[in-house]
Amino acid sequence: MEELNNPVKIHKMTMSGRKTCFLSGIRDVLSFDPHEIVLETEQGMLSIKGEDLHVSRLTLEKGEVDVDGRLSGFTYDDAPVSGKEKATSLLGRLFR
Repeated sequence: MEELNNPVKIHKMTMSGRKTCFLSGIRDVLSFDPHEIVLETEQGMLSIKGEDLHVSRLTLEKGEVDVDGRLSGFTYDDAPVSGKEKATSLLGRLFR
């Protein structure tokens, strides 16, 4: 029954020309700077590396993020997010 109340969002990534990337199945943005964006996805942690990176659209209600810049690498990590790391997420820092 819990699965009906909490459906799993599918994690998808669509990249166009190594300049823009649309991601779905995003739970949270944990950190970002012009060289790296770290996201919590439905399938683990995702680190996006590049230059002049920025989040152009963020809709956590839908689990969607658009990233622009010079994209050079994507790395997944299946390790769960600890409570301390979760507390320092982007939204956690904004609403202190």
